[in-house]
Amino acid sequence: MTIRLLLADDQALVRGALAALLALESDLEVVAQVGRGDEVLDAARTSAADVALLDVEMPGLDGIQVAAQLARDLSSCRSLIVTTFGRPGYLRRAMEAGAAGFIVKDTPSGQLADAVRRVASGLRVVDPALAAESLASGASPLTVREAEVLAVAGQGGTITDIARRLHLSDGTVRNHLSSAIGKTGARNRSEAVAIATRQGWL
Repeated sequence: MTIRLLLADDQALVRGALAALLALESDLEVVAQVGRGDEVLDAARTSAADVALLDVEMPGLDGIQVAAQLARDLSSCRSLIVTTFGRPGYLRRAMEAGAAGFIVKDTPSGQLADAVRRVASGLRVVDPALAAESLASGASPLTVREAEVLAVAGQGGTITDIARRLHLSDGTVRNHLSSAIGKTGARNRSEAVAIATRQGWL
């Protein structure tokens, strides 16, 4: 039986390389390719894809948001995160969102094809080194609101700017930023953003 694949990556060169590699497998067929996360659901429905290979960082919706959307609205299409960013926080968030697998882009082509087959058969697939690192690092210490405030702070602007964007008071934003800085062990909000991003918490 042929497994129908959808590739979602904002880099056309990467999509093309993945498509070429996977096309070498007799039981795999790439039936759709998109460059934005918010195009995945419609493309998956139209193409009747069995597995969607998703990058994490894409315009529109990121790969983790897309995995949640597919799990909720189109469970016949399972998601496999294939990313350059092998961060423990990303892995944890992807699994919680409903992704069936998480591997890094430098995975050998044979292992990638095998991961696709396992996901299509109903199994979960996780890069073993990343799984060990995720267990060692633990869950994100940030609350949902702290992560949200920190993510907006990373876009720049004053406390008032952040408060306006999130419909919060200046004092509430200051409190969340202070808490996030403390939990990440950072010296300031810029460093807290950098640490949280590196860990995959944002």
